Amino acid sequence: MPNLQPEQATFLLHMTLPSLKNEHAVTKRVIEAIPLDKGDYRPEQYAKSALELAWHIVAAENRFLAGVADGVFDFTPNHRPETVRNSADIAKWYADSFAKNIARVEAMSGAELTKEIDFRGMFKFPAVMYLSFSNNHSIHHRGQLSVYLRPMGGKVPAIYGESYDSAEAKKAANG
Repeated sequence: MPNLQPEQATFLLHMTLPSLKNEHAVTKRVIEAIPLDKGDYRPEQYAKSALELAWHIVAAENRFLAGVADGVFDFTPNHRPETVRNSADIAKWYADSFAKNIARVEAMSGAELTKEIDFRGMFKFPAVMYLSFSNNHSIHHRGQLSVYLRPMGGKVPAIYGESYDSAEAKKAANG
């Protein structure tokens, strides 16, 4: 996409933003559904724990959004801070970093959105193209994490429509 024009990049941004914001809210709900005392759950010995997988999602999304806004990716490891101890802490960190980064992305000019950014020497795309890449990455790993929820004693929130658990919660709330 080396011929992407600034007005096209701005159009792509405005087409992508609603999806990014919606998927962020859904991913946050899935992370919040991890029982606070079950973050070390893993379905088998080689899988990431629930908190490791949740952190991977939020750290990678933060890296993508910050990289788009900065015009360069920083691949310095982003370890979970010691103060981020459970799913509620991760969800808060995620909401805060997303709000900061999405505001930066929304303020970008068309020219900034067309700037080609190198991704680990594997490929170069205009900055705006990484937003969909980031969204797909988060959705993929959110699906993995949602499968962890019931075996660890959690409830699966509505993702794309009601889940069994959200429908049961609605029935219970309505008497």
